[in-house]
Amino acid sequence: MSHSYAYTRAIAAKRKKPRSRSRDGAELTIDRLARKTGMTARNIRAHQSRGLLPPPQVRGRIGYYGPEHVARLQLIKEMQADGFNLEAIGKLLERSGGSSEEMLRFTRALRQPFADERPRIVSAEELAEPFGDIDPEQRQSLLERALEIGFLHPLGDGRFEELSPRLAEVRRELHELGIPAESSIEVGATIREHADAIAEAFAELFLKEVWEPFERAGRPPEQWPKVRERLERIRPLASQAVVAIFGLAMGDAVERALGEELERMQGSARA
Repeated sequence: MSHSYAYTRAIAAKRKKPRSRSRDGAELTIDRLARKTGMTARNIRAHQSRGLLPPPQVRGRIGYYGPEHVARLQLIKEMQADGFNLEAIGKLLERSGGSSEEMLRFTRALRQPFADERPRIVSAEELAEPFGDIDPEQRQSLLERALEIGFLHPLGDGRFEELSPRLAEVRRELHELGIPAESSIEVGATIREHADAIAEAFAELFLKEVWEPFERAGRPPEQWPKVRERLERIRPLASQAVVAIFGLAMGDAVERALGEELERMQGSARA
């Protein structure tokens, strides 16, 4: 083989279309990207037009996608599975400062239920069963009050999501102690009112001491894990604080109430 022929072949090889993958297998055409991510090429183009996906690198009129595109599409699929629509995903990606995965983790931590119990699906009859024979009007009144307070979520067809089965067990045991269902429901309403105030206090604490400094700093990507960790640590601390303070308050309240009652009884005896 002459040197001139070998040189001609080398030039011709360089002029060939680039392969759909680089030597390390990192570059993909849109069809290969679609197969890899389980999406259609049409959806991928739609995500690009919405600004959810960075544009590919174009060479020879062909677009090539890399690992960052695969990761972004997988992230979009995860967020959709978590209930986010494309508009919400776009806003989260825009606000994440380049740390969209950390933003997703933070959002999941934020939406994670505080209670370590699962709601259960019940009927109106099952809700009334622990309270014995109550008339339909009374049952309807209790049901409406529980919905108003937020203890139940209506599902239709006479079914409800009981958000805290543990709380329902408390109501049942109070009934066994001779306390009417109406009274236990109203005590629950009072507790819920104060619990809302406590929850708002802890939310304000997190916003003021953790989120606002992070926001003022421009939400640096490297600080997302620390913000998420602080949110996750505040959750059990809030529960511990509520239980501890309630213990102190309950002791004081019982002592005060019984003390006043004993004084009244002694006064009646002297009279």
